Parts: sequence; C-alpha cells; structure tokens
Amino acid sequence: MASLSSQMNVIVEKTKNLIQLCEALQEENDLLKLELQSVQVAFDTSKAKIQQLEEQIKAMAVAKSLDEAKDKEAINEKILDTKQKIKRFCARNRQMYKLIEVVSLS
Repeated sequence: MASLSSQMNVIVEKTKNLIQLCEALQEENDLLKLELQSVQVAFDTSKAKIQQLEEQIKAMAVAKSLDEAKDKEAINEKILDTKQKIKRFCARNRQMYKLIEVVSLS
C-alpha cells in the first residue's frame, strides 16, 4: 500500500507540475497574442503609409510632368517672341533702306 500511496503522490506532484507548466504556457501564449496584435497593427499602419507615399510619388510625377510642359511652353513662347522681334527688326531695317534709297535718289 505504501508503494501505491507513494506512486499516487508522484502522480499528483507531476500533475501539479504539468498544471503549473500549462498555466505558464497559457500566460506566454497570451503575451505572444498581444505582441502579434501589436505587430499586425504596426504592419497595417506601415502598409497604409506606404500606399500614401506611393500616391504622393504619383502626384509628384504628374506635377513634374506638368511643370516640364509649362517649361516647354515658356521656351516656345520665348522662341516665338524672339522670332517676332527679329521680324520687327528686319522690317525696320527694310524701311530704313527704303528711306535711304529715297533720300539718295532725290
């Protein structure tokens, strides 16, 4: 009987140890679940930030292309303006030559 009683005591002790180990593992599991939730929130936040930054990059690319188009327009306007000035200059020179001819013929 003593051996049966001692075996029961060993089984009870091992059961207590298993229960303590199980409780400790459950606490660790709960902590890991909380950590996982925290990491998931951080991941979702980062994902949203990345999406926002990608949209900003697209907007900046569009703005840059519009600026380049405006620059081209400005250059084209300057070229046109310069051509008009040259035409006016040539027209004035022609008028001066005509006046010189008229004056020299008289």
